[in-house]
Amino acid sequence: MRRRLLSLSVSIPLALGLNNARADEGMWMPSQLPDIAGQLKAAGFKGNARDLAELAKPPMNAVVKVGGASGAFVSKEGLVLTNHHVAFGVIQYNSKPGQDLIQDGYIAADRAAELPANPDYRVLVTTGFDRITDRILADATGKQGRAYFDVVDAATKAAVAECEREPGTRCSVANMYYGTDFYLVRQLELRDIRLVYAPPNAIGNYGGEIDNFVWPRHAGDFTLLRAYVGQDGKPADYSPDNVPYVPPAHLQVSTRNVKEGDFAMLAGYPGVTFRHRMASEFANQIDWQLPSRVAVYQQMIDVIEDTAAKEETARVAYASQVRSLKNNLKRAQGELDGLRRSDAARVRRDDETAMFAWLDMQPDAAATRADIAAAQAVLDAGVATRERDQLIGLIQSQTQLLRAAITVQRLANERVKPDEQRETGYQQRDEVLITGQLKQAQRRYAPEVEKALLTQLLTQYQALPISQHVAEIDAVFGITPAQLKFRLDAMYAGTQLGEEANRLAAMQADGAALAESKDTLLKAAAKLMPALLRLDEEAKASAGELLRLRPAYMRALIAYRKSQGRAVYPDANSTLRVSYGRISAMDPRDGVHYRPLTTVQGIVEKHTGEDPFDAPAPLLDAIAKGDFGSTAEPSLGTQTVDFLTNLDTTGGNSGSPVLDAKGNLIGLNFDSNWEAVSASWMFDPRFKRAIHVDMRYLRWLLAKVYPAPHLLQEMDLPAE
Repeated sequence: MRRRLLSLSVSIPLALGLNNARADEGMWMPSQLPDIAGQLKAAGFKGNARDLAELAKPPMNAVVKVGGASGAFVSKEGLVLTNHHVAFGVIQYNSKPGQDLIQDGYIAADRAAELPANPDYRVLVTTGFDRITDRILADATGKQGRAYFDVVDAATKAAVAECEREPGTRCSVANMYYGTDFYLVRQLELRDIRLVYAPPNAIGNYGGEIDNFVWPRHAGDFTLLRAYVGQDGKPADYSPDNVPYVPPAHLQVSTRNVKEGDFAMLAGYPGVTFRHRMASEFANQIDWQLPSRVAVYQQMIDVIEDTAAKEETARVAYASQVRSLKNNLKRAQGELDGLRRSDAARVRRDDETAMFAWLDMQPDAAATRADIAAAQAVLDAGVATRERDQLIGLIQSQTQLLRAAITVQRLANERVKPDEQRETGYQQRDEVLITGQLKQAQRRYAPEVEKALLTQLLTQYQALPISQHVAEIDAVFGITPAQLKFRLDAMYAGTQLGEEANRLAAMQADGAALAESKDTLLKAAAKLMPALLRLDEEAKASAGELLRLRPAYMRALIAYRKSQGRAVYPDANSTLRVSYGRISAMDPRDGVHYRPLTTVQGIVEKHTGEDPFDAPAPLLDAIAKGDFGSTAEPSLGTQTVDFLTNLDTTGGNSGSPVLDAKGNLIGLNFDSNWEAVSASWMFDPRFKRAIHVDMRYLRWLLAKVYPAPHLLQEMDLPAE
């Protein structure tokens, strides 16, 4: 049964009745698109679906991964279009008191004025996507738990190392269908990225958190960057001597008008979806994970804002982190509301019950059922420490200096191993990125803010049942609020890691040198390291078991869906995906209708003169003047701003280009509506909409409001 069902995954597009797939549902791998060519054509696509499967051909080779999201080349001279919020860290990195690019925006008058991004910022161009399942699982037979994890991990690292022998290439292995299939992803890694054009925050983030995930929307959420390479044309670190990268292709920004019902297609790098998870995981997400995330994110935001408000430098330093936390908080709340509204836990439980009833009638169902039950037992065990694990993860991810201290200690531990045995993230290939993170830490750090944030998180940790406590964490931070305050004050008074040179020197030190260090944060990280390594080992054992066992659930689900004539596309996992549909209105509730286009009149209607509805004077003046030229929408007699589609998107799709039926760029994805935030877990075609910047608004801003005629010319666009 297992071998027969596994074979389905090799030809999933043909086996799963894709002729019944909804046009507005699915984040398809490009390789699957030729198999749904009929649906694409019926939806209005005018191109050849086989071209979409070729990563080396337009338009796919113009779509790139930018930071943790998406973007696209829009000129033959390496110009990259992405969201303002995706490039916000770059804008913040170049801001300082007296030069606030966040508030004022930035236009580089020429190439010499383009500003270098933070050192770890990357643009990745996917050049290969090959199935290597047999290679990854070759030695996995008979293994369990940590042993299963280790053989998959070793095979993954070997495939990546072989792939990265080509200079300038970044490779990874993507896990599809939860351990059922594996693909080798090959990407060109562009390391010298520069800021070219950013509108003021009051345009790029108009409406702020109030409008986040809300329609109607009026944000010009875009930024233009440029990728540079060495004079030999190969990826290189920043240098004044570097030259613009010449991409193999770029997207042409459309100059035509768009309307409701028009075909739309999106390509990008969606982060993670969970639509194929087990019913118990849906219940855990709704009953605990999302409510706890909402609470802790709000607490972190309050602590950072209250502490940073005392000093302008600290406010600027934490602007990007606060914005990210607010976005994630609102997303978590919207996801929780949406899943409750859709009664997702019950719907998924009923669907799973029906699947099990179907499965029990199949040959060898008992073996599949046994694996599924074993996977459930692993999930149940994780519930016991979920609060602790969440807090420890945040303590590491939401700090700058403590994270730096832990990173250099872990790196020293890993360096004594052969490179192929090092932990992922600490191999030689990762040291450039680690260096970049360490270099920028002080621009995103203030000691009082970090101490306040740690106080908030560790106070919650101290309140956990003693069964969830970790001896080393207790020893370092104490077990009472008074001990915590005393020890944090001492740690941050006695560290020199606030200086870039000291962080970089620590990164180069070996374990013996770090052990002799008197730096208080390095000493604290050294004491924490045994616990962090132990918890990591436990996590890998659980991950290995789930990697081994989840395919049984997926094979059953795939076969069950096939029996229903339904498609199963892979859950999103930060690999290149395509979705398609139409520019679409929406009726979210009784008596409410969402028109799919917004206009600049909405900016004026929302304007209050106070953040986040403080539209810049040049924008208001231009709207009042009414000189919209060729970018105006004829049917409305005014300038459009954003539009809605029914495209299937999730986090990571920010910055994804939206194309018309002929492959021209008509929009830039930047958000979803509030009713659709829960789509990462459950797709509901009644509510799922995606929100995009209309390229006509971008053209108008560059022509009339914050002029950049040289960029319009570079993108082969009219001056008006």
